[in-house]
Amino acid sequence: MALLKANLAEGDFGMDIVDAEGHLIRLDIPVAQGGNGTGFRPMQTLLAALIGCSAVDVVSILKKQKQTLVNLSVEIDGQREEGKEPSLWKTIDVVFMLSGDIDAAKAIRAVDLSIKKYCSVAETLRAAGAEIKYKIFVNDQEVFGQ
Repeated sequence: MALLKANLAEGDFGMDIVDAEGHLIRLDIPVAQGGNGTGFRPMQTLLAALIGCSAVDVVSILKKQKQTLVNLSVEIDGQREEGKEPSLWKTIDVVFMLSGDIDAAKAIRAVDLSIKKYCSVAETLRAAGAEIKYKIFVNDQEVFGQ
């Protein structure tokens, strides 16, 4: 179990969340909703968690495949349900940009395994009804897209 503690840090909604090892995340809501906009919105943290979870998987899988990864960059965007409370993630689009001496088929396999098998965050979002689509670029060339 991950112990997290939240403390009101700024304004009415700015919360600092700290784990048992002292790592910090700042959450807040937009100014238009009454917050100060000084941190991640709570629903953004789910997308950040998906990026982190999948990136760790992809790097690990590529290492096992003996691929030379020089850089990994991931972009994510999503659409939430409209007119509902709570408003869940409906579609999520992820773009993986890898560079290095990487075989395109192995990059596709690594991302596919992460998103569809290993990443617990991806599975949690899918279980809540989200559709996760992704594109993969290797050395600036698109090698896969949904």
